Amino acid sequence: MKIVILDGYTTNPGDLSWKQLQEIGELTVYDRTRPEETVERARNAEIVLTNKVCLRRQEIEQLHSLQYIGVLATGYNVVDIDAANENGIVVTNVPAYSTMSVAQMVFAHLLTVTNRVEHYATQNRDGKWAACQDFCYWDTDLTELAGKTIGIVGLGNIGRRVAEIAKAFGMNVVAYTSKGKSELPSYVEKRTLAELLKESDVVTLHCPLDAGTRHLINRQTLLGMKPSSILINTGRGPLVNDRDVADALKENRLRAYCADVLSEEPPAVDSPLLQCENAFITPHIAWATREARMRLTETAIKNVMAFVNKHPQNTICSGICQR
Repeated sequence: MKIVILDGYTTNPGDLSWKQLQEIGELTVYDRTRPEETVERARNAEIVLTNKVCLRRQEIEQLHSLQYIGVLATGYNVVDIDAANENGIVVTNVPAYSTMSVAQMVFAHLLTVTNRVEHYATQNRDGKWAACQDFCYWDTDLTELAGKTIGIVGLGNIGRRVAEIAKAFGMNVVAYTSKGKSELPSYVEKRTLAELLKESDVVTLHCPLDAGTRHLINRQTLLGMKPSSILINTGRGPLVNDRDVADALKENRLRAYCADVLSEEPPAVDSPLLQCENAFITPHIAWATREARMRLTETAIKNVMAFVNKHPQNTICSGICQR
């Protein structure tokens, strides 16, 4: 059995192991694959693993040996599910592997704004504290989270974990969610989106990206937020309109924007958000702690083994419409 990983580098840049896959079949790992290389590299493979390399209908219909696609992520929009199903191909993903790490990044971003640890560490290396006449030195606003309201848009695995951490900080937690009131933790109050934006000192996005949520945060919804509020996006870049957020920052209608995702990745050098002093952007790394990547790799390998043993798990597509 031939197994091909089309873009293995981000998941495993060399600190993890694919050894168990080598025991299943003939394994070829490519660090990266350009779109025009996809078909040739996957041509004779029964099993293909991908993170961001797209397998659309035009690729799938040329891969006559393909039986299984394993997505090395939770989101599976890189695969044409209808085409896979029509061609009898099983598709799996890796759910919930990054919950703890992404929730941690939410608060890393939030604390970047409220406490500015890296800013002060840099200033002190430059001698600012040493030159100060007082025993302490600060030149930014410092904010306590206790008593502030955090609004969570989307209360899935990550949103719920963010709610737990926020509660531990002493924050008031409100949520915009499809879940009923009885399904929410006792400390989470349900709100409409407009109510949440109006009330919240911090808004953090954890909803899926679809036609209804694309540019959920735009000029109009930003006008409904407090000028002192902090917006955080560790979900999907297109949940926000980058230009509208940049304008809000420049016009002091938003205190800060913190994001680990952008609409275009990697961003263009003239991306409007990269020019904003109060935009704190990390390069899509919330998922990439070693612990999370280990969970991802282990589950992806178990998914392959389950498929080989004819008991597939974490299936997005069961390939019920055979070729």
